[in-house]
Amino acid sequence: MNRSSTHAALVLAVRPYGESNREAVFLTEDAGLVRATVFGGPKSKLRAYVAPFHSGEMFIYHDPVKNYRKITDFAVDAWRPGLRESLERSYAAAAIAETVIAGFGGGGSWPEAMALCRDTLDALDGADETGCRSSVVRFLWKWTELLGAAPDLECCIDCACFPPPDEVVWYSRSDGGIVCGRCAPRRDRAGSVELGPGARAWLRAVTGADAKTALRIGAASLPLRQAKEAALAAAAEAVGTRLKTWNLLGGN
Repeated sequence: MNRSSTHAALVLAVRPYGESNREAVFLTEDAGLVRATVFGGPKSKLRAYVAPFHSGEMFIYHDPVKNYRKITDFAVDAWRPGLRESLERSYAAAAIAETVIAGFGGGGSWPEAMALCRDTLDALDGADETGCRSSVVRFLWKWTELLGAAPDLECCIDCACFPPPDEVVWYSRSDGGIVCGRCAPRRDRAGSVELGPGARAWLRAVTGADAKTALRIGAASLPLRQAKEAALAAAAEAVGTRLKTWNLLGGN
């Protein structure tokens, strides 16, 4: 039995493990989320390579008898140093990593999950504060799409009409869809998120573009706030909880 394997991997989190070792959690294209031990003290080259948000080709040794995995080498192809240069970028990257872990690596759609994560982290590497927030909102919305739980922004869940682009609609957290302006007065809108034309247009635009292009698609304060609240609500339903790192996104 071949106990060694190679994976295209993205490191999501690292924590202390024992006196001098660390445990890494990473996303792979062929095996989803994997945990493995990084041996070595602070001066270890491998320890420096296996750090959050680095990605590349990872070499794993698996002992099926003791049921443990260790990382034997990591050929990093993307370091993303800019993610450690500002708190906003660090918070945004942490929100993405925690979302992926909570969402079980994409539920089997691992290559798509990897592509979405790398695309978003590459864009975050040089983003400003507003760009960090908008990138995570875009990521969360596309993550719900990946999990098959994204709300339909075009069709009312009550009357099945297609609200025109200039109409205000409400995203219902309990039903996971939008309610048009005619149906909304008949509902209790407590807990619903208002989505104006600007928010809907922005969500359509950024989810249809790559992450770096999406950074150039501006949004006013109100549409971005509405889009953020809808994305947070939809993502919470998809992963089963509202994650603590999402509270660090800031903004109005």
